[in-house]
Amino acid sequence: MVVLVTGANGQLGQAIQSISDKHPKIDFKFCTSSDLDITSKENCQLVFTKFKPNYCINAAAYTAVDKAESEPDKAQLINIIGAKNLAEVCKEFSATLLHVSTDFVFDGSKTTPYLETDIPNPIGVYGKTKLDGEKAIQETFDNYFIIRTSWVYSQFGNNFMKTMLRLASERDSLSVVSDQIGTPTHAVDLAEVLIKIISSCHSELVSESHFGIYNYSNKGQCSWYDFAKKIFEVNNISINLQPIPTTSFPTPAKRPAYSVLDKSKIKNVFGLEINNWEESLKKK
Repeated sequence: MVVLVTGANGQLGQAIQSISDKHPKIDFKFCTSSDLDITSKENCQLVFTKFKPNYCINAAAYTAVDKAESEPDKAQLINIIGAKNLAEVCKEFSATLLHVSTDFVFDGSKTTPYLETDIPNPIGVYGKTKLDGEKAIQETFDNYFIIRTSWVYSQFGNNFMKTMLRLASERDSLSVVSDQIGTPTHAVDLAEVLIKIISSCHSELVSESHFGIYNYSNKGQCSWYDFAKKIFEVNNISINLQPIPTTSFPTPAKRPAYSVLDKSKIKNVFGLEINNWEESLKKK
């Protein structure tokens, strides 16, 4: 079984690499953006011809939420055109696509966890390009799993946890937004779930009728302030941490006030046990 992973140098790509040895029956082909430029369909075809993957995990994305507001063309190229190219080439090579999307496809106006069937309404360029990427895949073929996730962090790449740890080493006090609610997701947990989906497909534990959109994050919910507080607690860091409202921390891109995802569907279909976000944060 050959699994091609795009965005190998990114946070999720590195997380998948970190657990790949635990899955000896899978022949992983990790491609960085220089190995595989998803914005070039021709390049995608060349790489697929070389590796002939059964599955493709698209871990490549433009994820700079604020920067996307001033670089919409770049975000569109990677998140929409890139997704479309991969879907078209997966169709051509009879491969199944696992595409990672985001809670930012929602506007955050709900107060109960978002279902896969809720109507998306992104409020920024990043969320809009990710939603349009989902649509491009859906319009191309049926053999896909779109996994919407949230607040991804790990020891790899750039993320909120690493930013907090860096800032704590530079300052005595920090202020963090306390009125945006969501769920942190450990990238390694997400990586394990993607592999579980592939294994379930390959052993025919799930059928083609299960293709579609799924939500996945860790369990529970918190604010960015709660998340930061727990990060410092787990790492035994003493710092003066203050909660602030979103209005006190203006950013180029608007964030959803509430983006907790309902995981019932993915739990039921794939028989998952999902870790609480606080438990996963203790992983090294």
